[in-house]
Amino acid sequence: MLSRASRAKVRKSASEFRRRGLRPISWGLATTILVSGLLTPADARVVTDSAGRNVTIPDHIERVQAAGPPATVLLYILAPEKLIGWVRKPSAAELEFLNPKVRELPEIGRLTGRGDTANLEVVIKAKPDLIIDFGTVNPTYVSLADRVQTQTGIPYLLIDGRLASTVASMKLVGNILGVNARAGTLAAKVAAIMDEAEQTVAAVPDAQRPRVYLARQANGLQTGNRGSINTEIIERAGGVNVATGGREGGGLFNVSPEQVIAWNPDTVITVDANFFASVHSTPAWSDIAAVQNNRVFLSPDLPYGWIDEPPSLNRLLGLQWLLRLFYPQRFDGDMRALTRDFYKQFYQVELNEARLDRLLEGTRGR
Repeated sequence: MLSRASRAKVRKSASEFRRRGLRPISWGLATTILVSGLLTPADARVVTDSAGRNVTIPDHIERVQAAGPPATVLLYILAPEKLIGWVRKPSAAELEFLNPKVRELPEIGRLTGRGDTANLEVVIKAKPDLIIDFGTVNPTYVSLADRVQTQTGIPYLLIDGRLASTVASMKLVGNILGVNARAGTLAAKVAAIMDEAEQTVAAVPDAQRPRVYLARQANGLQTGNRGSINTEIIERAGGVNVATGGREGGGLFNVSPEQVIAWNPDTVITVDANFFASVHSTPAWSDIAAVQNNRVFLSPDLPYGWIDEPPSLNRLLGLQWLLRLFYPQRFDGDMRALTRDFYKQFYQVELNEARLDRLLEGTRGR
């Protein structure tokens, strides 16, 4: 039987989870966790995550749960055989571009963000050795990680998802999961992509950089503020994001057609196929330089977006694409070979010509 102090601990933990909008686990399951001491396995090691938290994890990790979409991409790329489920079950179109070995994984739900859907009892019953979150590391996410770990008894690691930290984060996770060779190979590829971008952009005078607008939603009137995670790839590729005026610190915001006309971008990148299909027949967009000069481009989104959906390793191919789109005179070859190589190395799927055609159809612009 639990002591009075232990019962109080369970009640407090459940109360905290309700306050944060998370579904607390049942009394019986919480009791089992406390009694069994799942946080102190016999064969364990201590690792320090990106938040500086010292977390005890099993020596050998075989089953991992992603806390959110960016972590799903990271885990799928580094160790798909260890991924135990999806935060959101991919659509049929997305599954076509994923390794067949993971297509039947169940949907478990997400633990982070406004759309957190994971039932903690479901997570526990799935028996992950470890939960990993990949993205923002701040006090809010630290608090969530600590509470989930306490509530479930499952080690929970926070990994820095900033683009500049990608190489180090990949190596860290590779070491944690015991896939150092694969992580090292892919991290070297990532470093080469980042170096290519840095050197290319450094050689281009400010006046020669494209003025770019990111168009989201069917009407194209949602965009990412300058400096936001949504436009990070565009800006790292040397595009000057024309969108300013959103909330301080970045993020998505809505604009009027008049504002886009005032900005008058020479290049529009969109993540919405409906907008891409209709922009040339929409009068409000007809006077914009990018539309007049057929400089509207659709970012591929299978199995993951090339710009920001989600903000994870998938964006690295988008960085390669935008560099070649913005500065074609500086590069030889075409995107077909780069795309085929990236999907083989990172997503572990072979692309035939028909799939390549579908992926790249909008990247040539209209």
